[in-house]
Amino acid sequence: MWQKWTYEEYYRDIRAAAKSFVHLGLQKYNAVAIFGFNSPEWYISNFGSMFAGGVSLGIYTTSSPEAIKYILEDSNTAIAVVENTASLKRVLKAAEGSLRIKAIIQYTGEIEEQQPNIYTWKDFIKLGKDMSDEELDSRTADITPNKCCSLIYTSGTTGNPKGAMLSHDNLVWTAHVTWDRLYSELPPTGPERFVSYLPLSHIAAQLVEVYMPTTVHGSVYFARPDALKGTLVDTLKDVRPTFMMGVPRVWEKIAEKLQALARQNHGLKKKIGNWAKGVGLRGNLSVNEGGSVPFGWGIAKALVFKKIKVGLGLDKCKRRYVGAAPISKDAMKYYMSIDLSLQEVFGLTESSGPFTLSPVGGIKLGSCGIAIGGLDSKIDQPDEDGVGELCGFGRNVFMGYLNNEAKTNEAIDENGWLHTGDLAKQDKNGYVYITGRQKEIIITSGGENVAPVPIEEDIKKELPMLSSVMLVGDQRKYLTCLVAFKVEVDPNTTAPTNKLTPEAVEICHKLGVEVRTVEEVIEDKTDTIKKAIQAGLDRVNERSKSRAQKVQKAHIIEKDFSVPGGELGPTLKLKRPVVLKLYADVIDKVYAEE
Repeated sequence: MWQKWTYEEYYRDIRAAAKSFVHLGLQKYNAVAIFGFNSPEWYISNFGSMFAGGVSLGIYTTSSPEAIKYILEDSNTAIAVVENTASLKRVLKAAEGSLRIKAIIQYTGEIEEQQPNIYTWKDFIKLGKDMSDEELDSRTADITPNKCCSLIYTSGTTGNPKGAMLSHDNLVWTAHVTWDRLYSELPPTGPERFVSYLPLSHIAAQLVEVYMPTTVHGSVYFARPDALKGTLVDTLKDVRPTFMMGVPRVWEKIAEKLQALARQNHGLKKKIGNWAKGVGLRGNLSVNEGGSVPFGWGIAKALVFKKIKVGLGLDKCKRRYVGAAPISKDAMKYYMSIDLSLQEVFGLTESSGPFTLSPVGGIKLGSCGIAIGGLDSKIDQPDEDGVGELCGFGRNVFMGYLNNEAKTNEAIDENGWLHTGDLAKQDKNGYVYITGRQKEIIITSGGENVAPVPIEEDIKKELPMLSSVMLVGDQRKYLTCLVAFKVEVDPNTTAPTNKLTPEAVEICHKLGVEVRTVEEVIEDKTDTIKKAIQAGLDRVNERSKSRAQKVQKAHIIEKDFSVPGGELGPTLKLKRPVVLKLYADVIDKVYAEE
């Protein structure tokens, strides 16, 4: 059973929380740190802190104790809102010795050990009941568009995380402009429904699951905390959202499950499925080029597409987006083949979320779309291929980094242009193609610059049994790579196991090798799998544009990259410096074997 709030009740609870924050001593521009999974209390605390004149910030639940401590101190956090006993203990440990934190509120469960200034949500929400509306209104009246209301801390791939300051105008303007674009391309047919499950410490989740629903008076349904461990589809089937945003790994996991089910089909059912997917791919590619759907579309829709959409809970979902990290062309084509085309989004915290969006009916594979309305974009210092740094100028450009003027000046130049740090090119129609990150560029000992992501994606396409590939070669004579096989994930910890997925087992079986674990792959005395990997590298190398881009060797690692392992950030972006440090001895050994 769903517990529901009307917008009037939502507004009432936000004001009650704001009064209680003031009662606890929250001063203007003090931060309220929220540490926990998505919930109504997360949203109410977020807006409540703003109504009280403070600043809201979310802390990733996967953050290390050092990162939590740093963020609490850097942000001048006065009040913390935590989910449960476990998160309370983590924040208490991180805040040990701090005189700044005036109170902590726990929003689920009972407090196991009573301590001063620690409150349950039920007790907290009553604290400000004696405060007059006029007193709170005097605080909200002081809110202006250009004042900071939210801090989004970057994941800190290198060094400490940076607190990006976002203003009221940044968030409100971006949410409105994004919806204007979406509604102009695909007018609404009824109330919008959203599912909140992405980490709310990230700008993508905040914009899509907090501010955009508020803009269109949409309904938000909260997924279970174990959503990414397998229960998300259950929630989707119950809610049937009209809007869905996912990081690539979420969409890839759904695709892998669908493909595993499809492999169980035989005979006529299998033939119909393959035929329908062919029709779906041709049809969606045609539509995105301004053409029409092919013959058989209606049959394929009735026999296959509709059943898949209903089975996923996406039969009412007209807007499906993917962002926060690159997605492969193969994954994009797969979703086209089942008539669930994904619109790519490119964005960053510093642009208050979206920078570009793929138009509905105008998807170009490999492109992340066109800049949102009101945002000027340019390619700075392009090379002979038109590749340079992507820059933007508009009302969504953030205010700067808290307590870090040097990094702010690196991000925003003297003319107000945001430098994204992403290398890109732009075609005559405004479509942006991201080619890599400036900081990710590998510079070989010969001085050649190599963008790793396109090569890594090409390798995974050639070798579908691989889950992760990371290129290595900075200041080396040639490129090598670390590769990890697709394995089952522990549903309780989300950590990778050593057990190969059915797809990986099947691919190895076709090579003539019977293996079930990563250890068995590595210990394969015939070297058949390693030879197959090398053959895949050779095929990729044949398509390379220069000798510097050729990958000479691959080393199979025992564990796939993951958030629990520290190799991936909260949005599943690869932390290359962490991997390089973790596998430093292995990499040295690979290069020593010349």
